[in-house]
Amino acid sequence: EVQLVESGGGSVQPGGSLRLSCVASGFTFSFFEMSWVRQAPGKEIEWLTTISYDPGTTYYADTVKGRFTISRDNAKNTLYLQLNDLKIEDTAMYYCARGGWPSSYRGPGTQVTISS
Repeated sequence: EVQLVESGGGSVQPGGSLRLSCVASGFTFSFFEMSWVRQAPGKEIEWLTTISYDPGTTYYADTVKGRFTISRDNAKNTLYLQLNDLKIEDTAMYYCARGGWPSSYRGPGTQVTISS
């Protein structure tokens, strides 16, 4: 059974940073691209970033390019998202997903709240 469990969310002030983690199980993690997406209240899910299986290639949405960094540790079956220079509009539930987006598999999410 594919399982993805996110952690690391929280509440920070504008300009702050967070590091999200996603632990994967139930599949061979190193064989798959992985992605992060988010959903703000009342809005559709927004794709943020994807990393290739061999972590050589990354892709970012324009809204987060230069501020967020995706990475992975295949030995630990873990995906990461470093969030820097956070803005109020980054407030959302953040999800990791197997493969690109859309995906049939995503975790329950971790809440990120930016407020002053």
